[in-house]
Amino acid sequence: MIDSFRRSLSFDLDPFQSSACEALDQGRSVLVAAPTGAGKTVVAEFAVHLAMASRATKVFYTAPMKALSNQKYQEFVATYGAENVGLLTGDTNINSRARIVVMTTEVLRNMLYADSDLLPGLGFVIMDEVHYLADRFRGAVWEEVIIHLPREVKLVSLSATVSNAEEFGDWLQTVRGDTSVIVSEERPVPLEQHILMRAKLLDLFDSSGTSGAHKVNPELVQMARYGGRTLGAHQMKDVGRRHSRGGRPQELRIDRAAIIRILHDHTLLPAIFFIFSRVGCDSAVGQVLRAGIRLTTLAEQDEIRRFVENACRTLPDGDLGVLGYWEWLGGLERGVAAHHAGMLPAFKEVVEELFRRKLVKVVFATETLALGINMPARTVVLEKLEKFNGEARVPITPGEYTQLTGRAGRRGIDVEGHSVIQWHDGLDPQAVASLASRRTYPLNSSFSPSYNMAVNLIAQFGRQRTREILESSFAQFQADRGVLDLARKVRGQEESLAGYDKAMTCHLGNFREYSGIRRELSDLERKGAGRANTASRSERDNRQRRLTELRASMRRHPCHGCSDREAHARWAERWWVLHRQLEDLRRQISSRTGAIARVFDRVTDVLIERGYLEVAEGSELAVAEPGRTLRRIYGERDLLVAECIRNGAWDDLNAPGLASMAAALVYEPRRDDGELSDRNLPRGGFRRALDLTTTLWSELDDLEREHRLPSSEPVSAGISLAMSRWAEGASLDRVLSDADLAAGDFVRVTKQTIDLLDQISVVANARLGGTARSALDTIRRGIVAYSSLD
Repeated sequence: MIDSFRRSLSFDLDPFQSSACEALDQGRSVLVAAPTGAGKTVVAEFAVHLAMASRATKVFYTAPMKALSNQKYQEFVATYGAENVGLLTGDTNINSRARIVVMTTEVLRNMLYADSDLLPGLGFVIMDEVHYLADRFRGAVWEEVIIHLPREVKLVSLSATVSNAEEFGDWLQTVRGDTSVIVSEERPVPLEQHILMRAKLLDLFDSSGTSGAHKVNPELVQMARYGGRTLGAHQMKDVGRRHSRGGRPQELRIDRAAIIRILHDHTLLPAIFFIFSRVGCDSAVGQVLRAGIRLTTLAEQDEIRRFVENACRTLPDGDLGVLGYWEWLGGLERGVAAHHAGMLPAFKEVVEELFRRKLVKVVFATETLALGINMPARTVVLEKLEKFNGEARVPITPGEYTQLTGRAGRRGIDVEGHSVIQWHDGLDPQAVASLASRRTYPLNSSFSPSYNMAVNLIAQFGRQRTREILESSFAQFQADRGVLDLARKVRGQEESLAGYDKAMTCHLGNFREYSGIRRELSDLERKGAGRANTASRSERDNRQRRLTELRASMRRHPCHGCSDREAHARWAERWWVLHRQLEDLRRQISSRTGAIARVFDRVTDVLIERGYLEVAEGSELAVAEPGRTLRRIYGERDLLVAECIRNGAWDDLNAPGLASMAAALVYEPRRDDGELSDRNLPRGGFRRALDLTTTLWSELDDLEREHRLPSSEPVSAGISLAMSRWAEGASLDRVLSDADLAAGDFVRVTKQTIDLLDQISVVANARLGGTARSALDTIRRGIVAYSSLD
């Protein structure tokens, strides 16, 4: 099988690819951890090759993003034909009974819980970008799938290079059986790393051959220190005198158009500029176009125009101006584009395809481009090494740096890839070198039981078996390994404590008891001094009384008269410090042991109180009637949606009103969203429904806090008026203005709204279900309905 697969390729397999394919051919699951662009997907393609060589074996390919799912679908269709390939992404259902089905990970999780009739015959599941299980919002889904897949299904896990791949592989071995872990740290195309200082590209690392690996280029260090110039000894003395008089070094940054010209002159295009802001990406495109940048020939411009017009032919003509189509097309024709989540998905797909065809030469992108999409460049440019994380500007991590620069170097095209970091004041070459040479990118679980997960697992396995299943999660596996490390520390500290205890032994009495009195006395004196002006008369009297008692006890204690008292006291102080650290370690062990099962117990307690679970014989739990509804509701607000359906909070809403309510449940408010007045809300029954929904949310929030569970954010109706108007047929221009959102954001929120309405249409009563279907149809129009796959 490997030989026949190898013959179908236009290149030979790398050693790590061969090892992974051999493991699959021998019937084992595999975890492949390798850098971006190394060719991990070849292993996935071999799994598909194995499945298709049999008579009826199915293979599911899961991806974290719809864009990546769409891309893989098109690739498999080109290889195996449309009749053999399906696509399931929540809002798209194409040929679901095909032998090769591409889907988002959430779709597969839902299929497993529903015991879907598409599962029989499944032989392989490919989990692309499996390191997504560290994502704090969606990561749990990956673990759910890995745990609940039938044991006979072989798992192909593809991950970026992570520093604890072996630990993750050990867990996969535990829950999936025989699993080979294949790790490759070799980039298929070597990476040359540079600092751009004014118009000069300087190597980050010393390439003289006389120094060890990862030593910073000394010329770079000198130029950074002396204003961008390499100096002789007498010049360095002169610069030192001018610096001491307050002279400033010259500005070493240049504008983006100049950078593009430098890259062009050094044949370093195509390039991706990573800018950690959507507005920054759009501004950069405008800036370089105004500067006269043109990177395409007349023939390339004609090809770009034909491709774009064909790809966007189904977009409503009236929406093109609102979407900035003509300005976008103008940039594409000159070989320049932006790429970020605020863009219409169709526009992003066009940019990706034109970049792959080498027609677009420069893309200004946010870091989302570094995740999964097949869009390699010759050069990656980083303007800054920090980004805004929602609260503050923070440095990018070594893992993020590796992910971003992983886009540099096109296999089979480039001899080497290039990363270029633009100089700015305060940039420390040594810190950049450390960032570039470290491979610290640990994979940490974000798994936590949800309400939907709890009712589904209890329905299938019962309470005790569910607790055992949750104990098998990667989160608990990591916690347990952490406990082993903590336990080793505890044993070491217990030995040290015994030594200190022996050193402070006093022949006159119990010195530990005596030192305890001394510590309490000194603590009380210190606290009293700190609160002298704020303590009440009663507090001061009580403190003075206790101080008198302690001083008397200390003087009466036999050890007080020991001639070696102070020497014993020094050992006793060490004993108490270590004892406190030891108690802290023991608390950590206690909190980690069975941590996931404890959270599960709190979740079930909430569900019992709200009537979704019932206590059956003994301590067993059974799913009550409302729980059967909850089993089919997926999302962060699963319990709130179930409560609203159950209590009839939305029964009187019309289709636009229900669309607005569903949008409020999926919408994540921005930091600058203010309070909404009544005139910013849809008319009719929406306000009453929103009040009922908010009341139910408040009740659940109180209950979650009572049971020490993380609480959810309040429902935000910031997008509801815009969604209501969209459902009523308003123009895109009006709706985007009302929502104050970019087109891509509006499409994403609307598709999430459609997904929730689809769930409501299935689980609600006939009346509400009918309204949900009508609401879904009213908002699935225009740019929301448009897809490049249609």
